[in-house]
Amino acid sequence: METPRHRRLIYALLGAAWALVVGWQVAEHFRVERAARAELINRAKDISTTVGIVLRSQRRFGVISKERLESALTELVRPAQLSAVALLNAAGEVVASAGTPGDLQARGTVRPAELWEHDSVTLMNLVDLGTSIAHEPERTNPPIILSMESFTNRPPPGAQSPPETEAASEKRLPPPPFPPEFRPGDTNGSPFPATNRFRSRGGEGRPRFGFGRPPWMSEAEYKAMLEKKGVHSFVIVLSAQSVRAATQRDIWLRAMIAGLAGLSVLGLGFAWRNLAQTADLQIRLVRASELNSHLKQMNLAAAGLAHETRNPLNLIRGLAQMISKTTEAPAATRQKAGEIVNEADRVAAQLNEFINYSRPREVRRATLQLNAVTAEVVRALTHDLEEKQIRLHVTGDPLAIEADEQLLRQVLFNLVLNAIQAVTANGAIEIHIEKSGALEARLEVRDNGPGVPAENRAEIFKPYFTTTQQGTGLGLAVVQQIVLAHGWEIECRANAPQGAIFRLTHLKLALA
Repeated sequence: METPRHRRLIYALLGAAWALVVGWQVAEHFRVERAARAELINRAKDISTTVGIVLRSQRRFGVISKERLESALTELVRPAQLSAVALLNAAGEVVASAGTPGDLQARGTVRPAELWEHDSVTLMNLVDLGTSIAHEPERTNPPIILSMESFTNRPPPGAQSPPETEAASEKRLPPPPFPPEFRPGDTNGSPFPATNRFRSRGGEGRPRFGFGRPPWMSEAEYKAMLEKKGVHSFVIVLSAQSVRAATQRDIWLRAMIAGLAGLSVLGLGFAWRNLAQTADLQIRLVRASELNSHLKQMNLAAAGLAHETRNPLNLIRGLAQMISKTTEAPAATRQKAGEIVNEADRVAAQLNEFINYSRPREVRRATLQLNAVTAEVVRALTHDLEEKQIRLHVTGDPLAIEADEQLLRQVLFNLVLNAIQAVTANGAIEIHIEKSGALEARLEVRDNGPGVPAENRAEIFKPYFTTTQQGTGLGLAVVQQIVLAHGWEIECRANAPQGAIFRLTHLKLALA
């Protein structure tokens, strides 16, 4: 049998298993979130690498037109994908931007950096633009300067610039936009050609022109321009909607898995409890079967004892009856002998009822005419009916049912005898038979006696419960025993305006 300690241990193991599954799902969710963030950062690196290549391919004398660059960067901005792109100088000030980068001041000096917000992520210095001459003066790549003017065609100091013609203005229009998708390092799809036209003819890695300070600009002007317009940091702002969507989908998935695991644990817990209860019930049934077997043996022994008691009781009754009829005996002796006869009859009746109650009920069904069986029972009780001048009527339809004839006769006999004992002189009893369904019949024994109180209507079918002095308390118990053996039902109800009704239901009709 399962002990409370054993039950608690099983439930604790099931709870630990569920907690392990939940912990595993939480860890997997964080892994998926990290993977989604890493994928977004890799996408940003692809974009920034391509932008860095374009920046180096488009500079002349280290200068790129801010207007042309911002026009190209604007083509990169896509709703729900790339929110903003910005280039910052050494002081963290925005020198070129596209989209809505927001407040990016003082962020450009942090290298590298990630700022995750609710709907976006800000990434800085994803690629080395080769621009910080203050910290790395010996760099291979020269710094990049953004300017509203083109330094490639600027005349020497003191010379007047020719007026700009319409044809020259058309040459300064922004280049074609970036395509929506491109791979890092693949400059064939770039709107700017990535050839070696800015390399020296003598070999790779050396510039064709003297990259550095333009000849018409002083060193102080060049350094001031570099501090103000020099590109130092690259900032990209991406939409985090893809990460949030992926994490939300994963949360729902993990929640479903955790919920299913919880339901499984609950199901296992209930199954274990039901199994334990079933095992406990089986043990109880075995014990009850053993007790029932013992009671059955005791019942048979009691029935045998009652049967053996009837023989000496009949002998005592016979001797007392002889003494009561002897004329030579004194009157007092004959009176006492008569009392002995009466008590012997009462005890014999109780013994007969007990033997009848303890007898096993084996139902042998047969087709019976219910009215014929009722008429036989009425004839057997004619003397009792005439003694109290009781009127008995049989009403209803003549029906044929399937039942054991001897047991059915005993049921009717006990019910009618109980009604005769309950009513007063000149009372009335009615036996009513009717169909209650297509395959069932109903039989009622009604009387106009004092009736049965409501609190006793369920108790009267118990052994040795009686409300009359002449009753043994086993008649209705025997009736219920036979009724249950047939699969019928019996109940006691009030009979208006007075009396009682004993109703038998679910009597099976015989098929024609």
